Amino acid sequence: MNRIFGSSASKKPKPNLQDAIASKKRFYENQIKQLTQQTFNMESTAMTTNNLKNTMATVDAMQTANKEMRKQYKKIDIDQIENMQYDMEDLIEQANEIQETLGRSYAVPDEIDEADLEAELDALALEEEDEGTSYLADLNKVPDFIDEAPVEVGEQPARQEAIKTTA
Repeated sequence: MNRIFGSSASKKPKPNLQDAIASKKRFYENQIKQLTQQTFNMESTAMTTNNLKNTMATVDAMQTANKEMRKQYKKIDIDQIENMQYDMEDLIEQANEIQETLGRSYAVPDEIDEADLEAELDALALEEEDEGTSYLADLNKVPDFIDEAPVEVGEQPARQEAIKTTA
């Protein structure tokens, strides 16, 4: 009916300000997402490039070290090292023989049994207990024949007053 009389009714509502703002917001959010993804991709590419540079530097260093090690190993003779080890072993063996010779006791025969020595030591300990105290037991005791205690150098002797006793 509207056609007959002039204008048709629009089925779309008229855009208002809120719809325009929401549309712009979605547009900007999509742009931010795209820029964030592009930034991530660029950073990933830069990191990969740095890793490749580091890898190449590591490989170069390994090659240089390999060349240097080969040069150094050419200077080393394994037979010479083995001979030096054998010589050192002989010298150590000689040193041990010298120490053994110097450590030899002249008064003790070689065929002494450890058990015999222990038994003799135990017998001496029992004998000492039976005899009582030794004259060496009281080394720090003042002998009986000394009337006064010894005076250390730099000390003043203690004065005792004479006591007169009458009998």
